[in-house]
Amino acid sequence: MLIRSPSDIPSSEITPESVYLKRRQFMHGVGVGAAALGLGLPAAGFAASDDLRKALNFSPAIQAADNPFYTDEKAASFADASSYNNFYEFGTDKTDPARNAHALTTDPWSVEVEGHVAKPGKYPLEDIMKLMTLEERIYRLRCVEAWSMVIPWVGFSLADFIKMFEPTSDAKYVEFTTLYRPGEMKGQRSAFSTIDWPYTEGLRMDEAMNPLAFMSVGMYGKTLPNQNGAPIRLVVPWKYGFKSIKSIVKMRFTSVKPKTSWEGIAPREYGFYANVNPEVSHPRWSQAYERRLPSSLLRPNRIKTEMFNGYGEQVAGLYKDMNLRRFY
Repeated sequence: MLIRSPSDIPSSEITPESVYLKRRQFMHGVGVGAAALGLGLPAAGFAASDDLRKALNFSPAIQAADNPFYTDEKAASFADASSYNNFYEFGTDKTDPARNAHALTTDPWSVEVEGHVAKPGKYPLEDIMKLMTLEERIYRLRCVEAWSMVIPWVGFSLADFIKMFEPTSDAKYVEFTTLYRPGEMKGQRSAFSTIDWPYTEGLRMDEAMNPLAFMSVGMYGKTLPNQNGAPIRLVVPWKYGFKSIKSIVKMRFTSVKPKTSWEGIAPREYGFYANVNPEVSHPRWSQAYERRLPSSLLRPNRIKTEMFNGYGEQVAGLYKDMNLRRFY
C-alpha cells in the first residue's frame, strides 16, 4: 500500500464524507482561507483569547526522562492548541469551536455519577476541585486524522476521581457523556449532524484506572478554554484524541461495554479501543506517520507514529493477548 504523508491527505479522507461535503459548502459560503485551516494555525482575522481563563494552583510537571507524565518535546503554542480543535458540538471546521464556544455557560457545573457505585449522585465541580490535588502533565495528543500536538494539561488522576465513588465489582466499564445544550452548542442544532447527541465515550475499567488516564480542568496553567472541553474533560494519551471526551456531565459505571458515538457512526473506522497503532491503518489513510503541529506546507513536521503514542511501557499490559487489529 502506498503510504502518504498525513500532510498530503485531503480533507475528504480524514472525515466522514457527509461531514466533508458540509465543510466544503460552509467554507465556500463564508470564504474561509483553506491554507489556515490546513496548517493548524488560527485563520486570518481570528485570534484565540486568553482573557477569560483563570490561573490554577497546581504542582508543575516533574522534568525527568523516566516520568511518563512529562515529555520534553516542544509543546504547541496556546494559540494553536486553542484554535485548531475537533469539537463537533460547536461545528465541524477546525476553527469553529474557538469561534462558537463562547456561547457555552460553564458555571455552575456538575458531574452526575450513576451505575455500579456505592456513592452515586450529582457532584458540583466546585466540590470536586476542593477534594482533588491538581498537577500538570505534559502529554502527546495524537488525533485519528494523523496530526498531533504536545499540550501541558492541568488536572487530576482519573483513578483517584473514580475511587471517590467506590465502584462495585460489577463496574467493568465507565461511560462518559458530554453536555447536551443545543441553545449554546451550535453543532447540536444542526439538521445535518451525523452524531446522535449527546456525545458519549467509554473506557474499560482497567484502562480508566491506569495512572496515565487524566481528568483535565486546565491547560497552559489556566482553566480550560470552552473550545478545549471546559470545564472538565478526559485525557487518555495512548488513544486517539476522540476518546478524550470534552465537557463531561455524566459518568456511568456499567457491567457491559457502552455504545460510543463514533463507534456507532462508523465502526470500521473508529473502534471502541482506538489505541494509537501505526501498524493498523485507518480504512482511508495510513497511521504510520503524523503531522506534529505547528507545521506548514513547506515544513510539514512529519514524524513516525509510536505504538500507543509512545506510552507502551505504561499500557501495553492492558492489551496482552488481545488482537489489536480486531480490537482497534
